[in-house]
Amino acid sequence: MIRTIGETVVAFDCEWIPDAASARLLFPDAAEADDATALRRLWAANGATEADPRPFVRLMQSRVVSVAMVMRTAPRKPGGDPTLRLVWLPRDPDDPASRAERKVVGSFLAAVGRSRPQLVGFNSRGSDLRILAQRALALGIPAKGFLERPAKPWEGVDYFARDNDASIDLMDLIAGPFGGRNAAVSLHEAATLCGIPGKFDAHGDQVLDLWQQGRFREIVQYNCFDALTTYLLWLRLAWVCGHLPADAYENEQALLRDLLMGLCDHPETAFLEAYLTEWDRLAELHERRGEP
Repeated sequence: MIRTIGETVVAFDCEWIPDAASARLLFPDAAEADDATALRRLWAANGATEADPRPFVRLMQSRVVSVAMVMRTAPRKPGGDPTLRLVWLPRDPDDPASRAERKVVGSFLAAVGRSRPQLVGFNSRGSDLRILAQRALALGIPAKGFLERPAKPWEGVDYFARDNDASIDLMDLIAGPFGGRNAAVSLHEAATLCGIPGKFDAHGDQVLDLWQQGRFREIVQYNCFDALTTYLLWLRLAWVCGHLPADAYENEQALLRDLLMGLCDHPETAFLEAYLTEWDRLAELHERRGEP
């Protein structure tokens, strides 16, 4: 499944919401509408029904509101520990300028373009990578390092090639592109059954409500949880695939735990204590089953 581990690995996750501004641009009858009316028009165009009044909206018609990532840098010396960082955008969720979509998307794509890391996501090929590309196009954000594709697969990084280690989609690897309904798996299912926190605090369909209520910091917190879960699931798969021996796998989990415990000491990131609590709860349940 996983063939290589990059020098820099970025396990990331994006959060987005239907974009009222897109509705005002797309539909003449919504050109002067307020946000609530514009969103209803957008949902109607995407197949809203009485049973499902808020259907999934096309990626191009959505707004990216948060990106979170765990960055793993390989050890500089053999036998050393990798370096881990938890990073999120917007850096200051309470600042309107920091929340601007151009700032969120542009900052992430600029960082990817500079360092060209190995990207890891869950359903990232069909969603996260696509919405970043589409919104960069819509907003006019230069993203050469992210979007450029080499003439031949072995001549450079290609985040949009299927047979390429530059971008790893965990859902694609675990479920398989032709696995069928019985092979399908959600991030919550895969993580929880592996003893990794899944969706325990909020869910993706709540992000719009949080945004409308001005609870921007909670969106970033939820996004950080998903990025951490994606990283831990990738780490477990790397171990199962033989890229990490058991002791290294245990050590890297401990490194992440140490990072989170340190961040919990700061008011801005004290919310991470809930993640550690859920991680401990699942570890205890798995220990009772006698599972690793």
